[in-house]
Amino acid sequence: MTRRKRNLNAEEQELWARVAETAIPMTLRAKAKAKPASKGKPVPDPVSPRSIRSFKLGEQAAPKSPKHHLSPSLDQHFAKAPVAMDKKAFTRLKQGKLSPEARIDLHGMTLEQAHPRLNRFILDAHAQGKRLVLVITGKGKSRDDGGPIPTRLGVLRHQVPQWFQQQPLKPHILQVTQASQKHGGSGAYYVYLRRTR
Repeated sequence: MTRRKRNLNAEEQELWARVAETAIPMTLRAKAKAKPASKGKPVPDPVSPRSIRSFKLGEQAAPKSPKHHLSPSLDQHFAKAPVAMDKKAFTRLKQGKLSPEARIDLHGMTLEQAHPRLNRFILDAHAQGKRLVLVITGKGKSRDDGGPIPTRLGVLRHQVPQWFQQQPLKPHILQVTQASQKHGGSGAYYVYLRRTR
């Protein structure tokens, strides 16, 4: 099968002429490499080959730094979060020595069901002057669908802390931390609310 050559229209010919003006013929490139640099102006190298470090057989390659940063786990996130409340009270809170004044259990709910209920619960608790509430998300079901992409364990467990950082909840929350084992461990959060004005 032979291809027919297509003729260029006037606009394409003009564009091709501009491209051709900037091109350096390969014969000139070879001559520029072979010619030693004069003492006057330095001649720019039209083609700079990549420099390749010598490599010995059996030598280990230098470790590559990761090109992306994975999001930190929830434990790392809460460990790095600054303490905004009284440090003594925070220590007692982490040890489970403070009792929550109210609790909500979001087990078995979808994200669409849980989000408005959580918002209403936190806003009502704040309006009632409560300081410490417990939000139970559950740890999530381990369901491996066998696919190449791993599924995140506990959708609510990972989504709820993000909701705490958004409107309308953020202005009412002073501190969030993972609950002690006594109150649900990694499947629940202590939410310490700001004082009502």
